[in-house]
This record gives sequence, structure tokens and C-alpha cells, in this order.
Amino acid sequence: MVDQGGAARPARVVHEVPYRAQWESPELVRDIVDGRLDAARDPRWGQSGAATPEEYSWWSWRLCGVACLRMALEHWWGVTPTAMALAGECVAAGAYVRDGESLRGLVHTPFAEYVRRRWGLTARAAELTPAEVAAEVADGRLVMVSVHPSIREPNGPEPVRRGGHLVLAVGATETALLIHNPSGFPGESQAFARVPRRSFGPFYAGRGIVLGPPGGEQ
Repeated sequence: MVDQGGAARPARVVHEVPYRAQWESPELVRDIVDGRLDAARDPRWGQSGAATPEEYSWWSWRLCGVACLRMALEHWWGVTPTAMALAGECVAAGAYVRDGESLRGLVHTPFAEYVRRRWGLTARAAELTPAEVAAEVADGRLVMVSVHPSIREPNGPEPVRRGGHLVLAVGATETALLIHNPSGFPGESQAFARVPRRSFGPFYAGRGIVLGPPGGEQ
């Protein structure tokens, strides 16, 4: 890799970020996504901070961004707030907008403002090419990127739209991005999942949230 100033970057950069799924039991994600298991029956639902299995089930399908934030907080601060605690703070910050049974979000700009204010990380919403995502990762940052959820199976049919799901870019090589996918399948596409850059485009909405360590540049 070569940065815009002509300086060489390492050909492979991988940040050792802990993995978190958007469900409390990562090993059950395939069963939940495929409809064989109701999320309310996740035996670890109580670890989410939800008051009931039903509350957990409703939120769990919408917690990809929260899962990405939990990973970043554990990586840089060594803390892992519950998913529901973070979801509640995101609602208060305007990063989630709930209207009855519908939820709009994650809204990138208020979310980035919340992360800066509440957690002291650098954060900015941005439009980025895949090469720019790789460059941010090579420079020591993590990037929450908006992709279609079917990226968990990148060799499957091409998605009908881009975006709708957030994953965390944690590594980059000359030809691929490495992602932590909160709804990835165990043993296949959860932690450090390799997505070739040539395959990334059909899933990627071209935008994301760049997260950096405390004291870094915005």
C-alpha cells in the first residue's frame, strides 16, 4: 500500500479487535438468521441488558452498529457495556429514532457525535471508497462500513441493493478487507472475515463511520 503522500504502508494490517455478534450467542447466529431459532430463545439473552426475551429479540436484529461500537470500546478502552445500555444511549443521542415498532438508524452523524462526546474516541461519518477504507485501517483506525447483510456469504447471489447493515473493518491487505461481521455465520464469516475488494463493491453503500483511538485526529 502507498498513502497519498507516497509513503509505503504495510501490505497487511490486522488489528486484534475482539469480536462481538449482535446476538449474545455467536454460535447460534446462523440458526437465528435462517429462522430455525427465535432470537427470544437465545439462552444468553439476559446478558444483553434487556428486560425480557421479547425486548431482546426485537432489538437484536437492529444492533449491528451497537455490536461494532462494543468491539471498538473493548479494543481501545477494555470495556464492554451491554448492548441495551448502548442502544438506549444511541436513542437519546438521536442515532436511533424509534416510532412504535419501527426504528430508523443507525444515523451516522449523530452517532459519531455521540461516540466522541460519550466515549472520547475520534469518530466521523464519511463517504469512502474501498481503497480509502483500507487506508484508514492501515493508519490505525477502524471503520464501520454500511453493507448489505448478505456479505456474510460473499460468493452468493449479488444483492439487490447496497447497505442496510454495519460491519467493522479491522484489517486490510493489498487485495482484501478483513471484517468483523455482527451477523456473520460461525466458523465462516464472523471474525476477521476476508472479503476481496473486487467483491466488496456490490454490497457496499459507499459510506461509514471512521473510529479512532482517544487523542487521535478527527
